[in-house]
Amino acid sequence: MAIAFTLNGKPTTVDVPPEMPLLWVLRDELDLKGTKFGCGRSFCGACTVHVDGEPQRSCRMAVSRARGREITTIEGLSEDGAHPVQAAWQEIDVPQCGYCQAGQIMSASALLASNPQPTDSDIDEAMSGNICRCATYTRIRAAIHRAADLAQAPPTSHETATGGSEA
Repeated sequence: MAIAFTLNGKPTTVDVPPEMPLLWVLRDELDLKGTKFGCGRSFCGACTVHVDGEPQRSCRMAVSRARGREITTIEGLSEDGAHPVQAAWQEIDVPQCGYCQAGQIMSASALLASNPQPTDSDIDEAMSGNICRCATYTRIRAAIHRAADLAQAPPTSHETATGGSEA
């Protein structure tokens, strides 16, 4: 069955069973490997993507529910890794093993889109569904605060001249 949606800003149509999890459509049918399989039960957050701007676990979402919607994966967050959350993740050196990081980044970017200056409590609540087996939670929280600062910072003269680094 053909299912059409927008993926990372581009119209996309897949011909797969409607009950197939979006995670497997992304990874196996569309070759986007950034979204990870963690638990398959919607508990760990490794498979987090944005659906119409909201974080959603793709492992338990039937692709039929994506019909007509805007799906954003880690690959679509920014073309060059310049999104403030991605930049902060690198600056703070958040990943240890890195397996959960795509889901963490997707949840963090959704948080900052809705709450540009979150408190520690806001961060803890928004990120509570994302598990990091390496326990880098303090670095994750620090990176989210740093990303909030980066997103609020005016562009440098170089960024303005080249048109880059929009949040």
